[in-house]
Amino acid sequence: MPATTVAVADETTLGARTNELTLDFLTERVTAREVIRARVYQEVTEHNAAGTGIFRGLVVPRADPAGPGVAGKTRRRIDWREQYERALAGFAANGFLLLVDDRQVRDLDEEVVLRHDTTVTFLKLVPLVGG
Repeated sequence: MPATTVAVADETTLGARTNELTLDFLTERVTAREVIRARVYQEVTEHNAAGTGIFRGLVVPRADPAGPGVAGKTRRRIDWREQYERALAGFAANGFLLLVDDRQVRDLDEEVVLRHDTTVTFLKLVPLVGG
């Protein structure tokens, strides 16, 4: 079976869309947890490969206690697993809604069906900043 590619974007409550990317999945049926994992893994991997710049992801990394800087502005490598755990916590705390084709996914283990025209939206409700 061929991979399924879907469009993913962040949206604010005012309707502004940012951080648009595409994700590939091996199957059409995945859980919300798998969607979040794929998104976080890709954005962290791309940021780390670039080596510099402001991280623009679902969750803002914690500021580096070893040196100056603002959360989100980093030259250090970001741990995708840490970002993933923060994203799961943000989902549980209603920091963002996950919409698949404008239908809200309420549970991390809820299965969704992805097709080539599926749109996945992360509707950000509060800033997700690390501790």
